[in-house]
Amino acid sequence: MLSSFVHWYLQALDTGGYALVVLLMAVESSIVPLPSEVVIPPAAYLAVTTGKMTLLGVVLAGTVGSWIGASVMYLAARYLGRPLLVRFGAFIFLTETKLAAAERWTSSVGPYGVFAARLLPVIRHLIGIPVGLMRMHYGWFSLATLCGALVWSAVLCWIGVTAGQDAALLAGDMHRVTRWCVGIFVSLLVLYGLFVYRPMRRQ
Repeated sequence: MLSSFVHWYLQALDTGGYALVVLLMAVESSIVPLPSEVVIPPAAYLAVTTGKMTLLGVVLAGTVGSWIGASVMYLAARYLGRPLLVRFGAFIFLTETKLAAAERWTSSVGPYGVFAARLLPVIRHLIGIPVGLMRMHYGWFSLATLCGALVWSAVLCWIGVTAGQDAALLAGDMHRVTRWCVGIFVSLLVLYGLFVYRPMRRQ
């Protein structure tokens, strides 16, 4: 299914351009499990190889899309309220216990945690929910989200361009693929430990 999506996406980028990147990154920042790793890198690679887009444009499109999606989650949580999320949260694997833990974490780390969450898989999809419930100032939430999304989109652009220039990687050199995966995983693990695990342990 993922390969079919990527194939469709590469073709659709020819006509969809930045607007398609914005749309898919908005979806990615919601409860829909669409990884940004299959949205930004292909667009960045095509930007370099075809010239139909620019890397800066792809980064900005990814940033704006992420902010839109996260804002929808924030506003939905803020105005629909906790009881509704508790009742239906199980459908997105968000139990009352997890929700309470997320609220405590959000309260302790504030906007810095929102920034860090934009760099962490899974967490960045849902961070708008506890933040909205805690009624964090929307301006601070937006600033943290935009900054985090900008950094993440830039990193994914770099990955897309670098991977596209790596002949061994494109040829399927599994040793090279493994090194890339391990490096990314370790970086994300460190971020998770600093901004999620340690604050949760202190509560």
